[in-house]
Formats: sequence, C-alpha cells, structure tokens
Amino acid sequence: MSAIETTGPVVPRVMIAAPHGRSGKTVLTLGLLRALCRQGCAVQPFKKGADFIDPGWHTVAAGRTSRNLDRYFMEPDQIRAVVRGASAGADVCVVEAAMGLYDGLDAEGSTSSAEIAKITATPVVLVLDVTRMTRTAGALVLGCCAFDPDVRIAGVILNRVRGARQRALVTEVIERTCGIPVVGAVPADARLNVPDRHLGLVTSGETDERERLLDGIADVVAEWVDLDAVRAIAARAGELPAAEASTDAVPQAARAGAHGEAASEVAASAPTGAQASGVTGPAVPAGVVRGDADAARATIAVVRDEAFSFYYPENLAALECAGACLVFVRSLGDEALPSDVDGLYVGGGFPEEFAEQLQANEAFRRSVRERAEHGLPVYAECGGLMYLGRRLVHRGRSYDMAGVLGLDTVVQDRQTAHGYARAVVGASGSWPDPGMVLVGHEHHHSQATDLDPALRFAYAVERGRGIVPGFDGACTGNVVAGYLHVNALASPAWAPSFVRAAERYRARRSAR
Repeated sequence: MSAIETTGPVVPRVMIAAPHGRSGKTVLTLGLLRALCRQGCAVQPFKKGADFIDPGWHTVAAGRTSRNLDRYFMEPDQIRAVVRGASAGADVCVVEAAMGLYDGLDAEGSTSSAEIAKITATPVVLVLDVTRMTRTAGALVLGCCAFDPDVRIAGVILNRVRGARQRALVTEVIERTCGIPVVGAVPADARLNVPDRHLGLVTSGETDERERLLDGIADVVAEWVDLDAVRAIAARAGELPAAEASTDAVPQAARAGAHGEAASEVAASAPTGAQASGVTGPAVPAGVVRGDADAARATIAVVRDEAFSFYYPENLAALECAGACLVFVRSLGDEALPSDVDGLYVGGGFPEEFAEQLQANEAFRRSVRERAEHGLPVYAECGGLMYLGRRLVHRGRSYDMAGVLGLDTVVQDRQTAHGYARAVVGASGSWPDPGMVLVGHEHHHSQATDLDPALRFAYAVERGRGIVPGFDGACTGNVVAGYLHVNALASPAWAPSFVRAAERYRARRSAR
C-alpha cells in the first residue's frame, strides 16, 4: 500500500476477525455490539464483504445502520470515507471481518479483511475457536501476527472454551509466546446459538424474539469478555488515515474485468430463452418515504419486508442522490403499488420462505404485473428475479409469482452461485444504458428454468454465473431482473440510469 497521510479524525475502532470461518465471530460481534450499547456507548457497526444478513443483525444489535466495507467494490478512499461518515457521533466502531483474516480472491489477499484493517489502520481482535486445542493456539496466533507485520493484532478472544484449566493454559501460552493479551474466554453456551440457514444467519427481521436473543448473547459476552480492554484497544487505534491523492474514485472492479481487461462491448445477440435453456435491516412500514417528494425527479417504490430485505444502504442513497424519492412497500401486506410511483426496486431476500404468503397476496402481484406491462421501470435482483417470474418451486411445491417474466425458478438443495460478479450492459433493453458496467455479487440456491423462447438478456456476464451461462438481466419492456446484486459504489452509472428511466415514465404518465 502506498504512503498515506495520518491527518484524519480520531475514530476509536476495532476489527473482530478469526483464522477461519465458523469460529463464532459473528455471534460474538453481535454480543459485543449489544453489550457496549448497554454500557451507554454509541456503537457503529461495519461488515467486511458483500453481505446483507450480518449487517441486518448488526443494525438491530447496535441501533445504528451497519455498513459494508469491501475492497472489490470500493477504493481505499471510499472505504475510509464510509468509515468516517458513518462513525459521526459514535463512541466506538466495530468491524466484523469475513472468512479467515487473510482470505481473499488471490494469493496476495487483495480483497481480504486484513486489507480493510490496513486501509483503515484498525487493530484486530482475533476470535480463536480452541475446541480440542491448547498450546497449538499460540502457534496459530503467532502465525497470524507474523504473516503480515502491517496488520496489528492487538488482542485475542478464546471461544468454545471447555473449562478453567484450558482457559488458563491457552491464555498463558498466547500471552507469553505472542505478547498479546487474551481479552476474553467464552465457553460454549446455548444462548450463543442463533438459527441458521443456507445463506448463514437468518435475517434479523424474521427472527422471533430477536431482542431476547441478542440480550442473551450480550449477557454471555459481558460475563466472559473484558469490554474495557476491547474499548481500550479501539481507543488506541489513533487517527483514521487520510485520503491518498493517487487513488481513483472508481473501484478497479468497475474499470476492468476479472483479469484486468478493459470493459468489452456486449453483442446485441444474447441467446434467447430457448437457446439458453439447453439488509439487511428490519422491515420498513409501508408508506415510509425517504427524500423530498416535491423536489424529486421521480418516485421509486422499494419492496422491503420479511421476504425482501437485501439492500445496500449505498444503493438507496445513490438513488436519492440521483433525484429519486423512495417509498417503501410490502409484498406481503400491501394490496397494490402506490398509483404515483415511477419505478420499482425489488431486492434480494428469501421469497421461497414466504412463497405461500406471496402467492396469497394476489392483488399485489397483479398490481406489479399490470404496472410493468404498462411500462413501469423495474429493477430486480436475485429474490426479486424469483418474484417476477411465473412460478417459484420450493420443496416440491409450486407457487404463483408475479408473472412479469417468462421463467420459473426452482430452489435447489445446493448452492448454485456464490462470489463477486461483473457484467456489461448490451443494447437489448431500454435501460440500463448500453455499455454500463455493473459490479456486485451473486449468492443463491435457485435456478431459472422453462425460459420463454422470446426472453432477452440485458447484459453479458464477465465474472459470475448469471441466469444462463454468460448472460444475466432478463428483460421485457422496462423490466430488468437478474441474479447480480449490484453495488452502487462500484457501479456509479446504475442509479442515474434507473432514475432517468423512471423520470421518462413519469413524463409519459403525466402527459396522459
């Protein structure tokens, strides 16, 4: 990393990381967030990576909207700017890492949690699962410390400790061998069990008694983790690094393909269906509006409820900055879309878990279908794609969906796509604009089937799977829906293009 100025603001901050996934860092992070809040701290959470579920839980635990930090999507200056802006008014910032501390897309770990720690000069507290382990724990911590001297590991929390003897022995080994304090030793406890699902933790908005659950986790963390020591580590983080003058404003992923090539043009002859077939945060009540409706160039409805809760805060903010007024609606309870909306955004989520309720709300499905048929610009991703199809098949049962797109989706027992994604828009739809680069991620267990032979695709996939190999963004009229979860920071042209399409629709609607 190039030299930087250290003249940024002092932001107390700490990263909770681990040598490998499934170490318990997410649950311990939630407990830490809630426990610090109960001490009277204003805690700002962050999550490394393209994740919706963990940030949704963070938001509930801390009472402040969690933000994603991701090196694939964001340049270093953008990452520091998000930390700086979101931490205003916070007493401490807690960043939850992803996977293992040094794990990334390549041998250099260029997209790893460690890179986020270095970019933001954030000290790391390592969560170490010591199941069936004693002295080897010291070797693991020592290896993590030596692997990259620029990463400052400032403390260790032992997890799944079996008793006082193991706790004492492992603590002695780590502190004597590594010179790093053990700031917590958490035993196995039923209160640390959180319901699990194929994408990880279930969404916070659908978990019964979530406050009781979070308070129980916080009770365990407060008992077994030295909160004052964690706060002291965060306080010693010092100044947040200032901007690097040499850093470009647009992430590398948005400028070049997976191997660094320039964005290529997309042929207009994407395969037809016949050729190809061979948050998160808590739900927002219907009618809640963001932005100035009178000053807005267009009004965009956002479906946000228990079924659809996966939205990057940056995406919603980007739409507002582009001139949209956002109104939140519910697919499970509303009878119809508001009559004055000019666009519709249906994000990801778990529609398969609410398929029966979605089918039962036939009035809302009909409203979406009719408005789309009359030219309403619609953007949908992953779960939203499933909702716009004809049918959703889950656990052997078929459910009617909105019927906007000529395809069905079938939920598989195994993961069908997982990872970063990049696509380039062709000329097969009225929007997004041709040549636009869309950068985001895919993570789903469903597969599109029985594609209509006339179905077209708006963009070609340069990284990722898409709806069919090489193509994503099924489109009809002003509707575009795919498996790619777009990130607005890495796809700066996406929001303005969406708002322009909604503005054109608004003009036509007003002229009637």
